[in-house]
Amino acid sequence: MIIAVTGLNAAGKDTIAHSLEEKGFIHFSLSDFIRDELKKKKLAVTRDNLIKAGTELRTTFGNDVLAKRAFQQVKDGENYVFTSIRNVDEVMTILKRSDAMLIKVEAPIKERLRRLIARKREGDPVTLEELKLKEKEEMSDNPSAQQMHKVLKMAKVTVDNSGTLDALGKKVDRLVEDYLYKLVRARPSWDEYFMQVAEIIKLRSTCLSASKGAVLVKDKRVISTGYNGSPRGIKHCNLGGCVRCTQRHLGKIKSGNYSEPCICCHSEENAIVQAAVHGISTNGATMYTTFTPCVNCAKMIINAGILEVVAQVEYPDDMGLKLLKESGVKFRLFK
Repeated sequence: MIIAVTGLNAAGKDTIAHSLEEKGFIHFSLSDFIRDELKKKKLAVTRDNLIKAGTELRTTFGNDVLAKRAFQQVKDGENYVFTSIRNVDEVMTILKRSDAMLIKVEAPIKERLRRLIARKREGDPVTLEELKLKEKEEMSDNPSAQQMHKVLKMAKVTVDNSGTLDALGKKVDRLVEDYLYKLVRARPSWDEYFMQVAEIIKLRSTCLSASKGAVLVKDKRVISTGYNGSPRGIKHCNLGGCVRCTQRHLGKIKSGNYSEPCICCHSEENAIVQAAVHGISTNGATMYTTFTPCVNCAKMIINAGILEVVAQVEYPDDMGLKLLKESGVKFRLFK
């Protein structure tokens, strides 16, 4: 769970963060990454320098740079609280995760001023006019600057902090209880799961042409995999094993011209053959493939008893798909 907290000056952001830390949450203030930059440049950590350095960081590395730096330290299985959220792109990057939410904490301006005066921090406003002026400076339309007015509107939950610390603590307790099981990392669907396996499988490809991967699945269980490349024991295509592929990449043969035989096996072909080698039935299986099958692979799929093909990219030659359709093999493009 990641709870990002935003709010105006002295609204109670750090108080909420401290309450969450007591529950085991790990606290990251995005401003700390700006402070690190100021220390590297041996500049004073003042409010004005923080604003200027923050804008420079976003302009140079992207408006969500601070959020990305925080995520570099996030580990699975831990809970986090982020504070100092002041830019729209920071929020958007945080909320891309299904286990994250943005909340805002509010308190009346006179109460916030009282808190600012009480904490006696150098540079803090001491009048309502000063506070309003400083907060207006944090509401820029510059996409690389602080955009508090826009960030506040993006919050899903508003926490009122006009009361006591005890009351705020109870609200934080309730917040965590309400969202503990809602803010969880999204699980991939079965299609996403098996297609990601196919994407990993294709990294083993040894063909000079586009890398491709295929996975055979039965009862939600992988039974065989395949990638494209030279046959077993033959010199790899990417080491010069396939004359036709070499000639094509040297520009001596055009794509689609098979005047020289191609010795490479396709990923779908290899998946089916590997199942045969290990005595595994492909009858009734589903094939996940990064490319739609060619004519030859379609013929093998049909005769192997495979019932469904799920492909990520559609091959320009649709003859293979026509064969699958005519034979009754179900075909879907993965989205």
